Amino acid sequence: MGPGWRAPSAALVGGSVALFGALRRAALAVPRPAAVRSRPGRVWRWRNLLVSFAHSVLAGLWALLSLWQSPELLSDIQDGYSVSGHLLVCFSSGYFIHDSLDIIFNQQSRSSWEYLVHHAMAISAFVSLIITGRFLVAAMLLLLVEVSNIFLTIRMLLKMSNVPSPALYEANKYVNLVMYFAFRLAPQAYLTWYFVRYVEVQGQGAFLMANLLLLDTMILMYFSRLLRSDFFPSLRKGSAGRDVDGEKFLID
Repeated sequence: MGPGWRAPSAALVGGSVALFGALRRAALAVPRPAAVRSRPGRVWRWRNLLVSFAHSVLAGLWALLSLWQSPELLSDIQDGYSVSGHLLVCFSSGYFIHDSLDIIFNQQSRSSWEYLVHHAMAISAFVSLIITGRFLVAAMLLLLVEVSNIFLTIRMLLKMSNVPSPALYEANKYVNLVMYFAFRLAPQAYLTWYFVRYVEVQGQGAFLMANLLLLDTMILMYFSRLLRSDFFPSLRKGSAGRDVDGEKFLID
């Protein structure tokens, strides 16, 4: 992929930002549960999660199908290339930019600072991939996390809406745990091992390695929260009864 791709890529990212802006406006028309309507602080969060859910479904299945159809890419994580993967990276870059702006412009930065850190890491890493054309397959592997995010977002939407069906939440709880291992922890562990063993720690390799290690820390922290919240609630500290109306943490 040469420099000629850069201008079209910028247009693709900009188009993705506009697309998610349109989805955000469309989310305003989606009926809100009574538990959300009665708590003004939850309205933004509900709408934001709906847009996040749309991205997770589209990007997660896109990454999965792209790797399924072109498994040979996995043999060349540093220099492998596919048009589908390139478009996926542009698509998700646009989402991360849109979500960052949505958080900032709606004055949710303090409660959603973890997301801003994550998005800054993702945007900077993806821009480096678009510019250099390298490590595209690594980005595709990382975006498998969006399959896990489908069920994680369903979990948060169920909690916010106070769905009177414990069985639904319980079923999603266990599916979410399996997806977390399969599509979040496993790809992340493999990429970390690959980078430590095969990637030269200088230039872009060093930059991506630093991002990857920071992401490892965040993922393990979120996993610890998930286990405490859904499987070991007695271990939770200082969060019981907390009003999380304005918060957009991955795990509440």
